[in-house]
Amino acid sequence: MNIGIDPKVDFAFKKLLGSREHPEITLHFLNSVLAGDPVIESVEILNPFNEKDFDDDKLSILDVKATDDRGRLLDIEMQTSLPGELANRLIYYAASQYVGQLREGDRYGSLMPSLGISVLNGVLFPQVPEFCLDFRMRCQNPELTLSDALQVHLLELPKYTPPSDNTVIDDPREQWAYFFRRAATLEREELISRLAAPIFTEATRVLEMISKTPEDREIYESRLKLQRDEQSRLEAAEARGEARGEARGRVRMLEGLLGLDTPANFDSLTLEELASREQSLQRQLRERGIG
Repeated sequence: MNIGIDPKVDFAFKKLLGSREHPEITLHFLNSVLAGDPVIESVEILNPFNEKDFDDDKLSILDVKATDDRGRLLDIEMQTSLPGELANRLIYYAASQYVGQLREGDRYGSLMPSLGISVLNGVLFPQVPEFCLDFRMRCQNPELTLSDALQVHLLELPKYTPPSDNTVIDDPREQWAYFFRRAATLEREELISRLAAPIFTEATRVLEMISKTPEDREIYESRLKLQRDEQSRLEAAEARGEARGEARGRVRMLEGLLGLDTPANFDSLTLEELASREQSLQRQLRERGIG
């Protein structure tokens, strides 16, 4: 029987990576994504999993905040949708976590690095094939590093293509990408057999416990529905935006044919108002015998 729990759903994601009961899972995930730069020896969850975080009907940001053995600050989150301002938000949160350490009288040298790690169920950078991206403050030419104190790491899941055969996956980054993409649809034995690291036995057990615990399963299903509704809303808004852009183009063309100036409030017109203006302009064209 398939596990049936998607680790990309925020409830499962935070229970998996934001629980003080399973720090080894979080540690393995971090070292896999960071690929040893830096190496993290131990991790402490600063905002541990709490079911009350999921009580309301809001799709709030339920990230995992942690610190490592050297005091570096870590923020881990799952993004199932890619709003247009996502890049700016990722920078903002990493920077806020960095400057938020400084208190009156503190020296800049006391600031610890801030690392933001985001798992994306979408592609933010289609121009490159790599699914794991590492952003830092560096000079392009010549190649110099200003600082590693501010970092944003992305794991773009759709770019990863799971192998079609039954070979064991050894690369840690690929293991996590495979886990996030396939865990919900595979049986426990099949999933564990594909992933070489023993930690995935424990990670799989976390998902199974959600499935078998009625209270957890109910919260999971409600969060899954909420995420699906939000995705549908974003897709509808995107489609409406595209339709509005196309309507603007048609109206501008008709105005050009009639030699009319574009009204000052043109950019604020709704889709319905654009449709009404388009009909009016087409009527004027017919009356003038144009077209």
